[in-house]
Amino acid sequence: MATPKVVAVVGASTNRHKFGNKALRAFAHRGYDVIPVNPFHSEVEGLRCFPSVLDVTRRIDMATIYVPPEIGERVIEEVARKNIPEVWLNPGAESQSLVAHARRLGIEPVLACSIVAIGERPDDYADGPG
Repeated sequence: MATPKVVAVVGASTNRHKFGNKALRAFAHRGYDVIPVNPFHSEVEGLRCFPSVLDVTRRIDMATIYVPPEIGERVIEEVARKNIPEVWLNPGAESQSLVAHARRLGIEPVLACSIVAIGERPDDYADGPG
């Protein structure tokens, strides 16, 4: 069996109605090794939460970003420093400025909903037990 892809959910939330939480649960449901990233939480959905991708000591295969573009400007710098090869800017997280900044850093972000891309429906994670 192949090792599951390690996915950092940047903007992970303890609020089960927010996409940063829905994504965490959806990726975990699909068997991914998920890492919540949010400087305001120590744990999300029972998983240790990291303040930044730079605080994660192991490799990260993909970052899916759920923060406003103005925060994304800082986050994308950290993602570049961590050499994360696959980066998703989910709806509401993207801006022309952020995409341009990512490209200057050598990142070609995917502009789409990563939850849908893995075959899940965000509405299936509205609330309730994971």
